[in-house]
Amino acid sequence: MQYSKSEAKEASFEQFRGVWAAIATPFTPDDKIDEAGLRRNMRHMTDALAIDGIFCTGTMGEFWALTKEERKRVVEIVVEEAQGKCKVIAHTGHHSPNETIDLTRHAQDVGADFAIVINPYYPTASEDAIYEWFKVVASRVEIGIWMFDTAFACGAHLSPQLTARIADIENICGIKIGRPIEHYAAVKKLCGDKIVISHPSETDCLKLMREYGQRVHMSSAAPFLIQTAGWTPMRDYVELALQGKFVEAEKVSRELQPVREVHKKWMREPWLKHKVIPIAQLKAWSDYLGLAGGHVRTPLLELTVAEREELRSDLDRLALKERKGRPSLASAA
Repeated sequence: MQYSKSEAKEASFEQFRGVWAAIATPFTPDDKIDEAGLRRNMRHMTDALAIDGIFCTGTMGEFWALTKEERKRVVEIVVEEAQGKCKVIAHTGHHSPNETIDLTRHAQDVGADFAIVINPYYPTASEDAIYEWFKVVASRVEIGIWMFDTAFACGAHLSPQLTARIADIENICGIKIGRPIEHYAAVKKLCGDKIVISHPSETDCLKLMREYGQRVHMSSAAPFLIQTAGWTPMRDYVELALQGKFVEAEKVSRELQPVREVHKKWMREPWLKHKVIPIAQLKAWSDYLGLAGGHVRTPLLELTVAEREELRSDLDRLALKERKGRPSLASAA
């Protein structure tokens, strides 16, 4: 971080723009962190896809299945590989406030740009209790902190009113809202001038930029699943939208529709219909693209052989790996 605690909100508004990716944690066959694979994935994100920021050790990163030492090591590697290429926001949430503080201080000390913490998910807590939890955590670190409100990965949800109250804390500077657009809009109305607000839906990204002034997709796995080194329509349409070129952005965005259908089948429907976090799907898709994925840790289940073959067939029809880019639309005058 290159700002003081009192400057966290200003830094957040300045630094969060473009496309941020929520990355997985790859494992070796003997169930260790695949450090070489993680570094290779990071170089793909920064060098091939020009990702603006990385969200690590979050839901896509299986944070619940990592030891504290593993979480810290992943953050260290991501920060090392990101230096000078992209920003880093590390998920440091835990139901224990002291563990959250320890993980957040570590992220701060090794050079992460921001931290993000999931709502305390056990035990059930009142809004006053959740506010005090955030207040205690934020008071004991210097780094800017984002809230992480998702309908599927935490027990307590933040009401718009509670979100606005937490947003008044000095170094609370953003929120990732994985909730319906109506909830996003209510939060935006109450505290959009205090903190950065972002929704992780790629499908709704252009709408959120056009209608609500969103300036950052923070964050999902979509940036590295639906794009390749030779074809980056998400990055292109987001950059065009940031320039106010929404007609051109819409045209580029439409190129992604066939890929979105496959993404919906494998990444959204398991979550929405069966409450299954689709990390196994994400990792199989990553393997297909030549990224390091590996297995998932229990209690998540691996895809069956038949499911992997069906996913491969769906991706083969898209010919993702063969797609080529266009002249630099995003930077065109």
